[in-house]
Amino acid sequence: MGPLQFGRNFKVAGAGVARHHRHPGWPEQSQPVRLNDGEELLLRPIMRRDGASWRSLRLANQPVLQPVEPTVLGTWEDAHSSEAWRLTFGYLRSSANQGNLVPLVIELAGQFVGQLTLGNIQRGAVSEAWIGYWVDQEVSGRGVAKAAVALGIDLAFESVGLHRLTATYLPNNPASGAVLAANGFQQEGVLRRSLHIDGDWQDHVYMALLEDDFATGAVERLRQRGAIQ
Repeated sequence: MGPLQFGRNFKVAGAGVARHHRHPGWPEQSQPVRLNDGEELLLRPIMRRDGASWRSLRLANQPVLQPVEPTVLGTWEDAHSSEAWRLTFGYLRSSANQGNLVPLVIELAGQFVGQLTLGNIQRGAVSEAWIGYWVDQEVSGRGVAKAAVALGIDLAFESVGLHRLTATYLPNNPASGAVLAANGFQQEGVLRRSLHIDGDWQDHVYMALLEDDFATGAVERLRQRGAIQ
């Protein structure tokens, strides 16, 4: 028997494993999508063995990541040491098993090129989460972030079963806002000095997407517009 299929684009990581009552959507792996340059991209659960790739990419991308990410304690190198990875992975796995977040690797042609996370998952009358991502600057300009976010949206709505996704970006990072807008997010306001980024409290543009905003999934919308194959 092959992997169980949930929704249009995702499958449980492991044949015959039923969707978990506490953490639906984890651990699931997406079906691959093909970018317009022919390379295949997918989302998969983050694993302990990803530590070396995580560390090397995060260190190499410090110039583009540090200005837009939460302030780290100590140096960037300290925040990306082997010990930091051990603590980070432990937190991600524990939170995923509790149903609080879904931590995923963005994989392009079989290579780790970034991360996408559904975080602060809330159930019941709220039924929402935030979506965040980062992508290696070496693959920028190829539609990687746009396709990865589309897959993340479909996971959130189809498999995790959420009603609403939120996202934020810095006003001086319009490229991130463009990725969200291309996937249907709408601006709902500005959060004043809401997150401590790169050493200071900074404003963030606040965007949201509802599961019933569109009749089709995010991946299918990109495909229809020719943004992916």
